[in-house]
Amino acid sequence: MNAAELLVRCLENEGVTRIFGVPGEENAALMMALEDSSIEFILTRHEQGAAFMAEVHGRLTGRPGVCLGTLGPGATNLVTGVANANMDRAPLIAITGQAGTERWHKESHQAMDVVGMFTPITKWASSIIHPENVPEVVRKAFKLATTENPGACHIELPEDIASMAVEGTPIPVAKPLRAVASAQAIDHAWECIRSAETPIVLAGNGVVRGNASAELFRFAEATGIGVVNTFMAKGAIPQSSKHSLFTIGLQARDRIARAIEESDLVVTLGYDIVEYPPRLWNAGAQKRVVHIDFTPAEVDRYYDAEVEVVGDLAETLRMLNERMDSAPYVMDETLQHAIRREMLDDFAEYADDDATDAIKPQKVLWDVRQVMGPSDVLLSDVGAHKMWVARYYQSEEPNTCLIPNGFASMGFALPGAIGAKIIRPENKVMAIVGDGGFLMNVQEMETARRLNSDIVVLLWEDGGYGLIKWKQETAYGRHTNLDFGNPDWAALAKSFGWSHRRVEASLDLKPALERALGEPGPSLIVVPIDYRENALLTKRLGDIAVGL
Repeated sequence: MNAAELLVRCLENEGVTRIFGVPGEENAALMMALEDSSIEFILTRHEQGAAFMAEVHGRLTGRPGVCLGTLGPGATNLVTGVANANMDRAPLIAITGQAGTERWHKESHQAMDVVGMFTPITKWASSIIHPENVPEVVRKAFKLATTENPGACHIELPEDIASMAVEGTPIPVAKPLRAVASAQAIDHAWECIRSAETPIVLAGNGVVRGNASAELFRFAEATGIGVVNTFMAKGAIPQSSKHSLFTIGLQARDRIARAIEESDLVVTLGYDIVEYPPRLWNAGAQKRVVHIDFTPAEVDRYYDAEVEVVGDLAETLRMLNERMDSAPYVMDETLQHAIRREMLDDFAEYADDDATDAIKPQKVLWDVRQVMGPSDVLLSDVGAHKMWVARYYQSEEPNTCLIPNGFASMGFALPGAIGAKIIRPENKVMAIVGDGGFLMNVQEMETARRLNSDIVVLLWEDGGYGLIKWKQETAYGRHTNLDFGNPDWAALAKSFGWSHRRVEASLDLKPALERALGEPGPSLIVVPIDYRENALLTKRLGDIAVGL
């Protein structure tokens, strides 16, 4: 066999069942090997879309998603999606072709230092410079991609190496056991919690990745301690739990921020500061903090943890629950119940809104939550709508609301929805996009049609880059020229073989969503969105007070 065939055998050994990508001539040997393998190759219309699909595969399964590009422009097109996966802590393997090594000493067509380019945006990047190295390179990439904090790794396969004869076998996959925190550290953390009067839990993406939601729910139910989650930790505790205080992350004061302000101890679980920096919830750097995570705390002047409990998150919570069983602790829940009650009132404020010109974001998300089941998957793109999804759409289960909030790249949701439907064929899948982000990967509409993806894309139309307008208006009282034109959405949908609906009256939205979710194939629903609510929300959050 040749090195490309050995590489494919190693991918099969790692449990890879599909690869997303766009091949080139330098990938020819690899593509031929894939044709004869058990691995499905899913052709996309842009490498960035392939990377986003692979990221969602990683987030939903915990196993690395794999994407493929050729050398040069194929590799550069992967960059944004790979960087997004890396900062979203999603396990991903990016494979690229490269010019033959006989060309490396000189300037050559499409040849560039791809490994050097991927190094800053991955956990590890390497070129296979000898065919016998294939098993070690593949095993190392997959091992690193899944080790906390998970992320992206890159493998480069030069054209001449790919065709070289080789003998070898894949290295057996041995899943490393996660370290367990010391009993001393857990005891210290428990004493901090027991001595606090108004502790609060700040749950991050690590709770979801670490399958620690069940232990967190048990902890919250037994102690009464409220749980706030970041954007990427939705569902870490069920929204229906009376101890769920919903999502924090808007860079403005909110009722939830008040809950942290009033706390005398913040217990962070799987919290990642790339999502929501500590300076926004610990501005005076005076909060007592207990850091519980797979890895030590990042060094940050606003995040000086009194205790660091480092080890497997689910096991740490289990051990805390054991201590709680032997020495029960129950806190006064008055404030957090008031906050939860007022947040629930906020969510329902426009449930019966009957606007007929532009639909309020709050109404859209109320209706979306009504038509999506607890296990269905909602994906948010990046834009003004992401802020509304973060605050107003809550989850009953982990990994049912996917928001890119590390690297936070526009263009994520359409290809991500295609990937999500492949992983969760039994569930409804919906993507909420802006008209800016949607057109960044609009070509994947063809991929969705070719794959007969039963997905719904709900497009919020405002004819501009709404989030940038919102930020500029808040900071400067005005905004630069951020408006653009849009295509004829009905004609666009028809040209790609999608169904299409335009909904302008609020009362028509829920029936339109139900019909789209119930029909086969991809569907586009366009709603003119009332982004006058952006400034109103900013003002409300600034003036917010919590009644008891």
